[in-house]
Parts: sequence; structure tokens; C-alpha cells
Amino acid sequence: MNKLSETKAFGGRQIRFEHESNTLNCTMQFSVFLPPQADTTKVPALYWLSGLTCTDENFSSKAGAQRVAAELGIALIIPDTSPRGDDVPDDSDGAYDFGLGAGFYVNATQQPWAKHYHMYDYIVQELPQLVEQALPLNRVRSISGHSMGGHGALVMALRNEGMYRCVSAFAPICHPTQCPWGHKAFSGYLGDDRSAWQAYDATELLLKHRTAPPMLVSQGEADNFLAEQLRPDDLAQAIAQTGVQATIERHDGYDHSYYFIASFIEQHLRFHAKYLK
Repeated sequence: MNKLSETKAFGGRQIRFEHESNTLNCTMQFSVFLPPQADTTKVPALYWLSGLTCTDENFSSKAGAQRVAAELGIALIIPDTSPRGDDVPDDSDGAYDFGLGAGFYVNATQQPWAKHYHMYDYIVQELPQLVEQALPLNRVRSISGHSMGGHGALVMALRNEGMYRCVSAFAPICHPTQCPWGHKAFSGYLGDDRSAWQAYDATELLLKHRTAPPMLVSQGEADNFLAEQLRPDDLAQAIAQTGVQATIERHDGYDHSYYFIASFIEQHLRFHAKYLK
């Protein structure tokens, strides 16, 4: 891990690192907030997965999470949204919803994506091993995210029982096998076998496994992606069928932006704190 920058915030440290990723076969950058408690003891960590077009810097600069994380003694681990570098392929048309900035937190099996686009293994395996060896973290984890990152957070929590104490999401892509964003990403990264798509679909995973860690989902009712892309009602029906411990909150007037995240990030952090302590 090579430190690129460090800034003091709320008594803690906002740091940006880079490292050579064996999983993604490229140089990756990620951001970390260490609360002041990390100066004297190991602390739990919330992994935050960002959405389409984002990097590791969007959440750290826009969400306003550091103040409450500092109070609660929670580290924030904020990875990028896709592999990066001159050798990493991108969408031929430069579309925002596929390729660079749009890794969809899957392990790609199709060429030319399979060499680099293994964001699922990077988040679940490589990144935790890296930061937990190098930073004062106690290996108690939870996970959260926004939009494409909310999809990734839910999928990782549902597929890795016991790894995360709880999970939350802002405006997640709840049923990607049934929406245009998911169709484009999954057909490109995973191919035409739709049975492989279901391994990265939170609604389908919940119906299959019928268990989940404590879950909080926040959705804005003025979100322009709500009906076509996000499909929270599908997840709500799966929650009702399985009876898992989960809450979906609908907020009138809020859209898909970081203003929405900033408005409710404190609630989410306090939700995570209950299970991380």
C-alpha cells in the first residue's frame, strides 16, 4: 500500500492509498477514513461501494460520513468501482453504465473483461486481507453502498454468511436480472447464460437462501431510476416472503443524488454501529 494523501478530519484521518491488485491485474486506488479511536485500538469497518461513474473519492467528499464515523469509532473503507489503467478495456462507445466506472461488482467470465473485471473477489477477498493486515482494524465488518454499489453490498452480504454483521443500501439495483442496467452488464460480463446472472441478484439470492444479516434500505420516491432500474418493490416482496430482518424505507421527494445519501448517512451509520460494537 502506497499512501497518496492524508487529511485530518473530525480528529481522524482521511487517507488515499494505491496498490497493485493481483485480483484485478492493475493498480487500484481506494480511500479510508480512520476514526480517532484507531490511534489507540483496533476498530470495526464499514465497506462502502459506490455507484455508476464514481471513484473512491465521491463518497468521501460528498456524503459527510466522517463526523458520525468519528463519533462511533467506525473506519470507512471506500474502494473504486472498477479496475483502472491503460490495459483495462472500456465500453467501445464510452457508455457510463458499462466498462470503466461500472464494474457491477461481479467476476467477469467473458472476454475481454475476464482478465481485469473481478470486482466481487476484490471486495470480498483481496481488499479486506490487505487493509486488515496494514491498518488498525479488528476484522468486524459491515457493508453498504449506493445504486450499483447498493446492489453489490446486498449481493456480497447475502452470499457470504457471517462475513458482514449487517448491510445497508441507498437506492440499490434490487433485481438486476429484470432491469436494463443489469441486462447490459450481466450479458457483457457473464454471457448469455441467465442462470449465472442470478448469483449477482439480491432479490433472487434472498428467495433462494431465505436468510440475510440485518438489512436497511433507503429509497427516494423522486428517484428517476426508481421504476425501470431499481425495482425496490421486488426486494420488498422477497423480504415479506422470507421473513428476514430487513427494513425498506421510502422517502418522499428525494432523488438518486448524493444529497439523498448525505441526508440519511447518519441513520445508516448508527444502524451499522448497533451490530459492529
